[in-house]
Amino acid sequence: MKKKRPNNFPLKIMSLAVAILVWLIVVNVDNPVISKTYIISNVELINKQYIEDTDKVCMRDDEQTPVRVTIKAERKTLSRITAENIQAVADAQQAVSLETNPVMIPISVTCPGISQNNISVQPQNMSVRLEDRATAEFMVTVNSGEGTPGKGYEIGSQVVSPEKVRITGPKSMINKIDKVMVNVDVNGITEDVTDTENLTIIDKNQEQFSEDSMKYIGMDNVKATVTTKLWKVRAGVKINVNYKGEPADGYVVDSAVTVPETVSVAGSEEALDELKVMGNTIWVQDEKSVDISGAKKDVEEKVNIAELLSEGLKLTSGSSEEVWVNIRVLPEGGKIFTIPATKDSVRFKNKADDLQVSFEIDKMEVRVKAVDGDIEALSTDDIKASIDLSDKEEGSYEVPVKITLPKGYELIEDVKTEIKVSKVSTITEEK
Repeated sequence: MKKKRPNNFPLKIMSLAVAILVWLIVVNVDNPVISKTYIISNVELINKQYIEDTDKVCMRDDEQTPVRVTIKAERKTLSRITAENIQAVADAQQAVSLETNPVMIPISVTCPGISQNNISVQPQNMSVRLEDRATAEFMVTVNSGEGTPGKGYEIGSQVVSPEKVRITGPKSMINKIDKVMVNVDVNGITEDVTDTENLTIIDKNQEQFSEDSMKYIGMDNVKATVTTKLWKVRAGVKINVNYKGEPADGYVVDSAVTVPETVSVAGSEEALDELKVMGNTIWVQDEKSVDISGAKKDVEEKVNIAELLSEGLKLTSGSSEEVWVNIRVLPEGGKIFTIPATKDSVRFKNKADDLQVSFEIDKMEVRVKAVDGDIEALSTDDIKASIDLSDKEEGSYEVPVKITLPKGYELIEDVKTEIKVSKVSTITEEK
């Protein structure tokens, strides 16, 4: 007689259910569904042409709110996702309206292996500003900075190509442009050089356009080529002064001098050769001549020496373009004598023993005329000069100089000079 097998089918079902339950518990404990938020710094704006076709420039707000993307998925899945896996774009064609300012453009986010239902983004829109597009043309200027060529050379000319550049961008930015520069290094060069460098846009505050601003700027050329030609320097070039007219009756022209007496110029070889033929002299003449008609005293005038230079010459850097021209006018029989401003030539009276005196100038002019005698018979040795230091303490002074002349001569005008009075320095030797 066969034994009847027990019916354990319900037990098997129960065991399976328990196994599934345990598996679900384990899965949910070890690999639960969670959410993670990522910060996306780069949201790509696509289809910008849609806006640009309206002759507008699309610009992002300077302070764009960071985009936070939240993804819901299993922990293991999220552990493999980084911000680089997430693509965020804003499609300009999806703009709600181009009539508002700012314009709101929806942000779309995708991530491989993640459904759109499990992705959320904040903010949901990119804020952009629209501005009229403008185009302007600017001359390209060359900036050599503070660099200087090698000794004996100056920059003669700098030719830049292209000479002009067209710039397109937001109207507000175009209006801020002051100039377009190309920077070249000329420090220490002793021969002609050609450089190709990036163009730089400078605003009206003399600041360079930022990288962010340059994103919205278009240029028909981004580089320029500069050819720098060097000129040789020649120092000690004299200045010769012509004058026109005649002084008043009883007066004569003693001399014509300039301050400075010489200048340094730079020039091409041809121009320097021509200058050498002229005795290395610049002539102040023609319309630049000083008019002394009817003068009874010196005539002093500023003359722009740069305007007198021939083509191919220029004053060296740092030189003043103007010189003082002094036409010295004296009574007939008058003459100018020069006395060195030294203690050997000038006597000090009433100087305290604890004081010392130094001159602030190198020489003094003494104007003398002959009343009864020959002015040419008078020499500087015959002229005696003294300074009274009564009541003078430490300090700088402009003081009168007493001039004593031989009989038959008289002083045309008073003489003054600048001195510095200081304490005599004493050194005590330690025993």
